[in-house]
Amino acid sequence: MSFVKSVCAAMQRIAPLRLAESWDNVGLLLEAPVPNPGKKILLTIDLTPAVAHEAIAARAGVLIAYHPPVFRALRALTLGDPLQASLLRLAHAGVSVYAPHTALDAVAGGVNDWLARAFGPGGAVRCLQEKEEEPGAGAGRLLTLPGPGLPIADVVARVKRHLGLTGQVQLATPYTGDRNVQTVAICAGSGGSMLAGVDADLYFTGEMSHHEVLAARAMNRYVLLCGHTNTERGYLPVLKAKLLDAQGEDPELSGMDVQVSEADKHPLVGL
Repeated sequence: MSFVKSVCAAMQRIAPLRLAESWDNVGLLLEAPVPNPGKKILLTIDLTPAVAHEAIAARAGVLIAYHPPVFRALRALTLGDPLQASLLRLAHAGVSVYAPHTALDAVAGGVNDWLARAFGPGGAVRCLQEKEEEPGAGAGRLLTLPGPGLPIADVVARVKRHLGLTGQVQLATPYTGDRNVQTVAICAGSGGSMLAGVDADLYFTGEMSHHEVLAARAMNRYVLLCGHTNTERGYLPVLKAKLLDAQGEDPELSGMDVQVSEADKHPLVGL
């Protein structure tokens, strides 16, 4: 088995693609015809021109991009489009691209479970939409904290520390005023549709639309928005450790080098 195929198999064990949402586009999305020699993997949230340059310069064999760089059908592949140009350059340089996205969100121990750990030990976590065939896996999470819960200021501080954020986050407060948070509905990335109508004190996600936030406030929920990719990027070191652990399962992976991208960053900055 080639190194690329072995990486795909390892990712399947870490985050089975059957757990991905039906609308998602996951798995091996770009297979380089002449793979780079060596055993280097670069992890990123997004494939940007800067990340593509980093992967090529590092002579990576596989780029694992959490968000699928190919999502809808492409009618052309040209250098005039920045994303298409990055894909073409990666293929030419021997770099294949794999995307796990919602499979990595849904799996037990995945991105959403990692977000739940921001609130400390002792809470009970369940899936918002559990997969019937795989207990403990599914979309979103609902965390119930031990009574009496946590003050909202403590919640915000814990989340920022867990995500490694030093700048501002956005908080909407209930119309009824402050209260302790005991239940938290969690969705990595964009959680508006997933969290809508969920009975929880706090909605914790990356982004929601203006009207989704208004609807949540009207139901007397807190809403904590931390930036789409800020709720995902901190999981990459966890994924790195899982991939390194996979070396014992496949001799083709022995001695591989897994790195987290330095060029991959949240696209928005606070001023």
